[in-house]
Amino acid sequence: MTSSDEFSVRFWGVRGSIACPGPETVRYGGNTPCVEIRCGGRVLMFDAGTGAREMGDRLIDEGISEADLFLSHTHIDHINGFPFFSFAFNPQNRLRVWAGHLNSELTVESVLRSFMSAPLFPVPVDILKGCVALTDFTAGETLSPHQGTTIKTAPLNHPNGATGYRVEHGGKVICYVTDTEHVPGKPDQIILQLIDGADIVIYDATYSDEEFPQYQGWGHSTWQECLRLCREAGVKMPVIYHHLPGRNDDVLDTVAEAVEREFPGAILAREGVTLTP
Repeated sequence: MTSSDEFSVRFWGVRGSIACPGPETVRYGGNTPCVEIRCGGRVLMFDAGTGAREMGDRLIDEGISEADLFLSHTHIDHINGFPFFSFAFNPQNRLRVWAGHLNSELTVESVLRSFMSAPLFPVPVDILKGCVALTDFTAGETLSPHQGTTIKTAPLNHPNGATGYRVEHGGKVICYVTDTEHVPGKPDQIILQLIDGADIVIYDATYSDEEFPQYQGWGHSTWQECLRLCREAGVKMPVIYHHLPGRNDDVLDTVAEAVEREFPGAILAREGVTLTP
């Protein structure tokens, strides 16, 4: 495969809400959301949870000098690795940050500045000399960050807003759809359009259908809804993502078995795993 044909996704963090390291989470991982997509020799990063620390170290080891970070939203679990993303400290590198969920009163720059300020953090965002652009767009726009790669976006149903992404490259499609809450019995038409015919769909499946009624309004979905949407949209591989921190490896194994029974080929996201469409 040449660099122009390269298209893959790697998981650096798969948990929602809070990191949960420990002996009971080693197989699936305990870091919060961070996903890397390589396409055409370019590095696209989706969210900067605690998994971003290890991803940054790997990019440095590989001698990578350019990357784009696309945020689904700016709740803490999706940005708490940003200040520790070592790649962004090097002024010779070029990191561009994109966000599509904020309203006219906020920008991604103002949010990250607030996050990395006293009394919450000891050094300002300006310490990240390799961060060269902080760009806001409106969810629903189509982005073209690099030649040969198109990213379609869509608004998601989440408190304070969130953005879903559809990455198209070389005739293949990988979608990143987290955090979003569905309405039971009413498939989300915006998501169905975003994921239509995709090869891989990474979807917020925090809860099960049985648990969901207790958490309506929290902004998350279920693994069963993921499979329903993917089946209707003709998706090849659904990937269950944003695992509850309280689900240990054994419990997630049980979920994985149920997922495979209902949709052969569907999997649960695990840290360190790389998938190719």
